[in-house]
Amino acid sequence: MSRARRAAVSLLAIGALTGAGAPPAQAERTISHDVHPALRAHLVAAYDFDHPVLGDPALERDQGRSGTEIELINGGAAMRVPDRAYRGSRNALQTRQVDPAVAGNDDWKAGTWSASGVRTLRAFSGTAGTSVLGWFKLNMDSPLPNSTTADPDDRYNAIGLAGVLTGDSDGHGVRALLELIDVDGQLRLVALGRRLDGGNSQTFAANSDWRELLPVGEWVHLAATFDFDTGALALYRNGEPVDGFYTRTDDPWLVSGPGPHVTTASDPRGIKIGGSFPQNTAERNPCDCRMDGLMFLDNVVSASDVRRQYRHLAR
Repeated sequence: MSRARRAAVSLLAIGALTGAGAPPAQAERTISHDVHPALRAHLVAAYDFDHPVLGDPALERDQGRSGTEIELINGGAAMRVPDRAYRGSRNALQTRQVDPAVAGNDDWKAGTWSASGVRTLRAFSGTAGTSVLGWFKLNMDSPLPNSTTADPDDRYNAIGLAGVLTGDSDGHGVRALLELIDVDGQLRLVALGRRLDGGNSQTFAANSDWRELLPVGEWVHLAATFDFDTGALALYRNGEPVDGFYTRTDDPWLVSGPGPHVTTASDPRGIKIGGSFPQNTAERNPCDCRMDGLMFLDNVVSASDVRRQYRHLAR
């Protein structure tokens, strides 16, 4: 798609955001068979990278109920590579850093963005729970060089996987995120969430070495759940719970008082995959990764249902 045509599509999307478009949830959409039946009712958005938008292969169709297309940023159709994380898959998404020596905006990442909020993601507004699941294969053994500084030895402190942005996000701040990030000087797999726009985040970090959880070149299924009512987070690897700890012992989500507690009633500004700033105005925390079967749900998926989803697809 040309820049002019994509701009036109963006204008149509803005019209939808202001109320002129279709309702955010499209119940008549057929949910992918890659999704276990136990998860389908709460599946807001899902991407298997086998469904390019007709006429614009730089966009990927949503296999969830919301119809939220995402853009394959900077790499376009070349970011779909013939690799499969599970039976039935044909392609995976490739994300990567392009030039670590240049403070540009050329990293391969994916997502969607709107400064006024993405209306089709309204299910994450005022919700008591969110879950992020997907298959990931890392081709890196440390965070990548920081392209935003002049120091050639400076590296980012995190590796971005996938998450939902807050309603006031600059393209980096998240409501629910799977990533690898420095925790007290050690890189760890984490679930990082924020209940209130402008509020504090809470992080649940895995105890195990991240290189054991995500060996280079190996497909791994990960899941993170966020219970905004109780303040509980959880991580799963290949269908099994991951032991970990909270990085804060206070009440960053302000859930100690009377509930129920939900997220801010604002539409998320988008989804980010493989790095931050899906509006492509900056670079942060790129991932030299392949991803497949990404899923974003508006509830807390139970441990048994995480296991069911993994076994549904595992080879």
